[in-house]
Amino acid sequence: MTHRETLRELMELHGGPGFEEAVAARVKDAFARYTDDIRTDAMGNVIARVPGDGPAPRPRILLSAHMDEIALVVTEIADGGFLRVWQAGGFDPRTLVGQEVVVHGRQPLLGVVGSKPPHLTTPEERKQAAPLEDLFIDLAMPEERVRALVTVGDRVTLRREAMDLLNGRIAGKALDDRASIAVILECLEVLRGLRHTADVLAVASVQEEVGVRGATTAGYALEPDIAIAVDVTFADMPGQAPDESFKMGKGPAIAFGPNIHPKVFRGLRDAAERHRVPYQLELTQGPTGTDARAFQIARAGIASGLVGVAIRYMHCSVETAAYDDIAECGRLLAHYIAGVTAEEVARLTCY
Repeated sequence: MTHRETLRELMELHGGPGFEEAVAARVKDAFARYTDDIRTDAMGNVIARVPGDGPAPRPRILLSAHMDEIALVVTEIADGGFLRVWQAGGFDPRTLVGQEVVVHGRQPLLGVVGSKPPHLTTPEERKQAAPLEDLFIDLAMPEERVRALVTVGDRVTLRREAMDLLNGRIAGKALDDRASIAVILECLEVLRGLRHTADVLAVASVQEEVGVRGATTAGYALEPDIAIAVDVTFADMPGQAPDESFKMGKGPAIAFGPNIHPKVFRGLRDAAERHRVPYQLELTQGPTGTDARAFQIARAGIASGLVGVAIRYMHCSVETAAYDDIAECGRLLAHYIAGVTAEEVARLTCY
């Protein structure tokens, strides 16, 4: 199975913040292709260790991609069995009307997100998107049956098959951030053909969408020398400011700014140039909304980096990426890791 096919499977699985178990099981299978040193910590992070070929103590490089997706939470079972919901992550309510969903009750239940039809709205209402509190989920079941199977607090995720589009692009739900799990897999594949002295700690982290919680505990517990978060960033599209987006098909975005260790940034950039990996630069003005935010301040501080894959339509059911960007991001990370020595790690504290 190719890593692109694995990514399609991961996108179609359901795993919002705090209930990533199904995704974690598939990630373990994918990591097992490269190592048998795989474990799950108390938070639910999946941690795979790929040992380096060098004398101990070896440098330790953590790669992190979060495996949770944005989700909804049932807040009320209304008259008629309709469900009211709120967010566990950052949905744009404009994208929810008409979506198919899975309600994770006592058994998985299929439903649709409904709202008042335009015929019954006022002219003023028609000019505005329906807020989340006005939306509801219809399970097409009698109220008593809904109440028997669903309780307040049950999670809800989008239901969407992954789609292969033209020009090597892929679309669907949960590319944020399962695209980055594919990046790590592509990295580990390239590393098979390279000599690397560093131990690689591949982490599929949990609960990023509600506060980088898995990364917070993983960074503290694993105490790597270098931690690189892999996440998605904004691709260009109509109406998007050029300085706020990146080109699809033009390679990974390498971030720099106060959240990023300057020597890790330079190492990633230099590896891209040395090995002819196309790349783009992403300026971050403060703490990023990624696992890198947690890694930088874990324990006494970890030298952190961030690379991103540009996707369109983030946080909706048709997130879209170019798979070539995913593969190139993996290649960049592999060559960077292969170039990290114990001497270079020692220089990370010398500004």
